[in-house]
Amino acid sequence: MSTTINSTTASTAASGTTSTSGINVNSADAQQDRFLKLLVAQMNNQDPMNPLDNAQMTSQIAQINTVTGIEKLNTTVQSLASQFAAQQLMQGTSMVGRQVLVEGNQLAVDSESKQAYGAVELASSASNVKVQVLDANNKEVGTVELGALKAGRHNFAWDASAYEGEGTLRFKVVATNGETAVGSTALNIDQVSAVSLSNGALQLELARGGNTTQSALKAVL
Repeated sequence: MSTTINSTTASTAASGTTSTSGINVNSADAQQDRFLKLLVAQMNNQDPMNPLDNAQMTSQIAQINTVTGIEKLNTTVQSLASQFAAQQLMQGTSMVGRQVLVEGNQLAVDSESKQAYGAVELASSASNVKVQVLDANNKEVGTVELGALKAGRHNFAWDASAYEGEGTLRFKVVATNGETAVGSTALNIDQVSAVSLSNGALQLELARGGNTTQSALKAVL
């Protein structure tokens, strides 16, 4: 009586997860060992009048080698991904303590110079750009006239020495080109206080609260 090893037989043989001895029977080595045992059993029990075809045996060996190769490749890729994540986290620690430019409308006030700093990114050129400085109650407490600016990122400063209010200062950008409003993005200066990994991506914790990704940084100052 002849026995044929095909993909169905191999799949059935690999359907378990652990053996009675606790060995992972789905591992590449275990699958290859079961295949060789089945192949030897097939050769020992083959019909002498209808021996195993060489092409068929070669095809079966190629199939098990492919399965084994794919499993080993997956293991290698997973190992490389873990190493890359660890390396990314180590490199990210160099960002701790650095000042960065991110989307936001909070002004950073220097305690010595009493200057409040921020930035704006214009989608296109503007003939007139004005920054409105707002207190914690969203009341305008000052303005910065930037005049005509080209598209791109521009820094500005506001003298906060006469400001006696409390709370975080914010700002609003009003940009126009004639009668047409120009798109703008408010940017604020923050500081990286810690780094971490989330789903394999580097996360930067900011001193003012909140997180951002490395790709979301507009600049490192």
